Amino acid sequence: MTARFQRYIVGGAVRDRLLGLPVQDHDWVVVGATPDDLLAAGYRPVGKDFPVFLHPETHEEHALARTERKTAPGYSGFVFHADASVTLEEDLTRRDLTINAIAEDAEGRLIDPFGGQRDIAARVFRHVSPAFAEDPVRILRVARFAARFGDFTLAPGTLALMREMVEAGEVDHLVPERVWQEISRGLMYDHPARLIEVLRECGALARLLPELDALFGVPQPALHHPEIDTGAHVLRVIDTAAQHGYSLPVRWAALLHDLGKGVTPRAAWPHHHGHEALGLPHVEAVCARLRVPVECRELALLATREHGNLRRIGEMRAETVTRLLERSDALRRPERFEALLEVGQCDFLGRAGTRGEDPHAPLWRQALAAFRGVDAGAIAAACTDKRQIPERVHDARRDAVEAVLAAARRT
Repeated sequence: MTARFQRYIVGGAVRDRLLGLPVQDHDWVVVGATPDDLLAAGYRPVGKDFPVFLHPETHEEHALARTERKTAPGYSGFVFHADASVTLEEDLTRRDLTINAIAEDAEGRLIDPFGGQRDIAARVFRHVSPAFAEDPVRILRVARFAARFGDFTLAPGTLALMREMVEAGEVDHLVPERVWQEISRGLMYDHPARLIEVLRECGALARLLPELDALFGVPQPALHHPEIDTGAHVLRVIDTAAQHGYSLPVRWAALLHDLGKGVTPRAAWPHHHGHEALGLPHVEAVCARLRVPVECRELALLATREHGNLRRIGEMRAETVTRLLERSDALRRPERFEALLEVGQCDFLGRAGTRGEDPHAPLWRQALAAFRGVDAGAIAAACTDKRQIPERVHDARRDAVEAVLAAARRT
């Protein structure tokens, strides 16, 4: 590259270094170059919507400095302009937050025209310019950043702008895949409750996940839920999942497990009898709308249906426990049943004042081990009437489970 080209590291790499965090990837912006200049220098083009190139040696992404103009609703309605005349500051102006609008030159000098370092020190999310309002994905990104950087607060002006965007219907143009991408990434950070809180504060939760938004303000019996509010309980549950380092399917199931409480009869509140079955069609609807991966969808449905039963094993008959293990497909998919128990652990600790491990989980694991320990092949071989095989196997598994429950009752 000739001397007139200037490369700058921008965005997350600069932000994370200033926060003392590991830097995984570097994004570069190139000022004073044309696509032909980069091609001549050996860069390989990869961008379709705007010029992005891979460095010939490091293979890191380099984007030409660009400006953009809003032409239609939603996050895809933009026209981009990139040429050698676009300045670094013009490029930084189009970025979302000040903490992401800091650049670093080849000598390590920082270019920070919008006070990103100040906002990092103050732990504040602040939009760069009014252009923030042109891209509704930025609402999701801010919520995701809140889940990652739990000690940051949202600048009042930025929150007000996000609310205006929601009221203008911008989030209604988001495609399901992008909504799921941002929400699923946010759930995997250390403070996923903040993701939901920010979406709710700006009104986006009611548009994107109305079934979840409906839980806030719904009371629960104080005896079992000292936190009272169902929405508050769910936030505690998903943060517990994060504290335990659980997988995305567990965190997604934890988020949706109580959707049925949003549709139980108000006359019965604070009780929610039958909320498990009531929640199933709503979990189905959310997963279909956001095109959620099968593994996440299946565990969310299983947890919604069974989470109430998990804490009743001490009072269940062996037949009931066996039927639950059968309909959960625990024989063929023990790892998914373990994930269900992890959701139960989060639900248990999501009640204010609870500590330690879910006391019901060890007995479920013992019951499952006994259930799986039955030799179905030997039973089938000894059975003269092959039509009786399923019943005989079921009875043997029930008896094995009964032995576990009886031993537990004796202790």
